[in-house]
Amino acid sequence: MRSQVSGRRRRPNPLRRRSDVMATWTLRAAAVLLVVVAPLVGVAAGWWAHDDARTTAREQRADRHPVRAEVVGGTSEAVPTAHGGRQPSAEVTVRWTEPGDGARTAMARVPVGTRAGETVRVWLDSRGRSVAPPADGTAVWQHTVTVGVCATAGAVAVVLLGHAVVRHAAMRRRLGEWERDWARIEPDWTRRRA
Repeated sequence: MRSQVSGRRRRPNPLRRRSDVMATWTLRAAAVLLVVVAPLVGVAAGWWAHDDARTTAREQRADRHPVRAEVVGGTSEAVPTAHGGRQPSAEVTVRWTEPGDGARTAMARVPVGTRAGETVRVWLDSRGRSVAPPADGTAVWQHTVTVGVCATAGAVAVVLLGHAVVRHAAMRRRLGEWERDWARIEPDWTRRRA
């Protein structure tokens, strides 16, 4: 029974138009692209983003180093900010001692509520500027997943947009065919002369 049904679908049908066949094949192609290609695009983009984020984190760890610094100034007048879901921070003046260089001071971000005289951990780059801590494994994976999901969503959007454009073109062609056929048949049905 099943082979007879599938065989009937493949037989030529005089009512089936070329635009119907195109719409069917376009739908099949879109389904394959959505199920197979879009996830592969997301995986490839995520893989690339993971390698890139790991390289950046490695470079940051090589360039940055933590120091224990004493808070010597009050918080700035700026509103405390939170970066990337981290604890809110404010800029203050801190002082630390570098081996061979003596005491140094700089502006650094510390958790809100830190008072003068407290010791905080501050990250410095190779030039001695206060910088954010290097990215950790969690940040690398968050970046990886975000890029992968966005790439997959972009691929899905492109496939769906392409499918919509093809469907729209097929519908316009189909309506044009119907109008031509109706213009040819209508005088016989309505007994009107064209």
